[in-house]
Amino acid sequence: MPSGILLVDKPLGVSSHGVVSMARKALGTKKVGHAGTLDPEASGLLVLGVGAGTRLLTYMVGLDKTYVARLRLGYGTTTDDAEGERIDFPGVNLESVSIEALDHVLDRFRGQISQVPSTFSAIKVAGKRAYDLARSGTEVELKARPVCVYRLERGEPERHKGYIDIELTIDCSSGTYIRALARDIGGALGVGGHLVALRRSAVGPFVVADALSHERIESSGLRGLAESAALVMTPVRLRPREVDDVRHGRAVAAKDWPEGVPLAAIDEASGQLVAIIQSSAGRSRILMGVPEA
Repeated sequence: MPSGILLVDKPLGVSSHGVVSMARKALGTKKVGHAGTLDPEASGLLVLGVGAGTRLLTYMVGLDKTYVARLRLGYGTTTDDAEGERIDFPGVNLESVSIEALDHVLDRFRGQISQVPSTFSAIKVAGKRAYDLARSGTEVELKARPVCVYRLERGEPERHKGYIDIELTIDCSSGTYIRALARDIGGALGVGGHLVALRRSAVGPFVVADALSHERIESSGLRGLAESAALVMTPVRLRPREVDDVRHGRAVAAKDWPEGVPLAAIDEASGQLVAIIQSSAGRSRILMGVPEA
């Protein structure tokens, strides 16, 4: 069975589950998952786990993300993106959106912020997706949550009749809703705003430039488990006896290893990933076993 991490450049108009289905067909296995959904209207990097690689996805879901987004100022929408119905703001004056005013507002959205996710999101409310409730006409009230925007850079505003488009580059924590960010920036400027285009360019250390096209998914594009795990957590090298102990569920000495965090235990002889472990009080504890190749 093929096993590893696969980077795919998801095209517009295809769901994340659709890409997973393509990978299952191309690789001949049902054991494929992803480390974070992209809406069909967004493109860019999708990190897939294949075979034993699905077990690593737990440690990749929470990685920071990088996006390139197009923000449209001048009006909002019911879904905070181009799919929704238009919401006009009374007395909008786009001439008031100067470079100085824009930069002042953008600065308020850098760092730790409190964000209310878009009503049309996949967040579950009483066991149901928020977007399903919203589409059925049920009023949805989502709670604000803390997120972090590490970088928020803008391009030159493009002024059109009735709206302004601005390209944004965003580094943010997992769980940040870019649609909500667009909505809130427009609201803070008093003119309304929504997202009209979104592309994910990075997930943690993985970048879309290294990704395969959805039309060219093949096993040769799989990244090894050890290589991938070592990119998202500290690797530790095991000697032959330690490899045997860990494979059989026994603790090994973990002196000088970082404590309280996941560690990629790698067989120093073969270079294979043996397990994901944790160090506590100088001894190892297995968090996730990896089948021997």
